[in-house]
Amino acid sequence: MRFSAPVETPATVADLLERLEGISPHRIRLHPAPGTAREEDVVAVHDREGRLCELVDGVLVEKVMGYYESRVAAILIQLLGNFLHQARLGIVAGADGMMKLAAGMVRIPDVSFVSWSRLPDGRVPRAPIPNLAPDLAVEVLSEGNSPAEMRRKVAEYFAAGARQVWLVHTDPPAVEVFSSADRSTRLGEADTIDGGDVLPGFSLAIRDWFERVERG
Repeated sequence: MRFSAPVETPATVADLLERLEGISPHRIRLHPAPGTAREEDVVAVHDREGRLCELVDGVLVEKVMGYYESRVAAILIQLLGNFLHQARLGIVAGADGMMKLAAGMVRIPDVSFVSWSRLPDGRVPRAPIPNLAPDLAVEVLSEGNSPAEMRRKVAEYFAAGARQVWLVHTDPPAVEVFSSADRSTRLGEADTIDGGDVLPGFSLAIRDWFERVERG
């Protein structure tokens, strides 16, 4: 795995919080020192503590996801997996599928779809944190996710080459479907998501999705 050089260490806590745009201080790790963390630190925390941390400008930020949100993501993974088994467009990964989007930037979408054409030699990478951008990134919003944090995440996904991003709200059920960092459509419980050019042939009724979450 290639590891990136650390970015500049913030001078004050205020500088750090401003840089991280709305991320709760409770999620910001101080070891290694903010601004000095690397990709190998992401892997080390996962291996040592079983915790998932994203790497944001050289800072380890703990990923938040409650049990219900995990269930929402798991049902989507199941549905996408069934679809992709037939369509053979690519692969789906879950909430521990780490991706290096840029130098000093590791994100972990709750659900990600990557087309076969993006995979090196058409094979699933074995590196813990591959240099890989998702065609589709899905984030299921938890209580600890601020609007500023999610705006930044959406922008980063598209800057890295994502073609679509979904932000999933759970109460009430709704999905913001982004086709670019500044263009989105909000779909409610009575609507259906169309996979479009990213997942041609895939569609999902949001009400059906959440009924599966609740009742199986």
